[in-house]
Amino acid sequence: MSRLRLFVAVLPPAPAVEELRRAVAPLHALPGAGELRWTDVPGWHFTLAFLGAVDEELLPELKERLARAARRTEPFPLRIHGAGRFGGRALWAGAAGSIDLLRLLAERADAAARRTGIPMDGHRRYSPHLTLARSRHETDLRPCVEALGGFEGTAWEVGEMALVRSDLPVSGVPGEQPRYEVVAAWSLGH
Repeated sequence: MSRLRLFVAVLPPAPAVEELRRAVAPLHALPGAGELRWTDVPGWHFTLAFLGAVDEELLPELKERLARAARRTEPFPLRIHGAGRFGGRALWAGAAGSIDLLRLLAERADAAARRTGIPMDGHRRYSPHLTLARSRHETDLRPCVEALGGFEGTAWEVGEMALVRSDLPVSGVPGEQPRYEVVAAWSLGH
């Protein structure tokens, strides 16, 4: 039986991604930025629930439950907003708009996975973020956070939730990124 590494996410539309890409580009020239592993622009997303390795046989039920969660959630406005860090290990862009609805969608995605029989990590408050860069060791990310902190992206309507497969790099080539593939997507509110 094969296992798929999966997560549920909101994928920002191309114009929002392009705005953020332009804002992030100058960060690559900041001191210490060369030590960071920058995430691939096409892979930028807001994770709602990380499911880990899931048995393929659970997919039909999981898809059904996620579809139900999407139908129960109305579309809502969101924009990429500001920046932050998790210690000295991860740099991220934040979100603004209907964060309560984004959190509700995350809770529903988590519940759908649990009800399907997927063991989920202990419950913690959902913190919407889009990972921009990671570091293998503690790095001073404050210059990046300060440079991007005032970023205000254009609002868009979140109208879809996606189930995404993540294939980790296997080549051992430095800087190789995970590959993401949308397995299924559901419109919100219907």
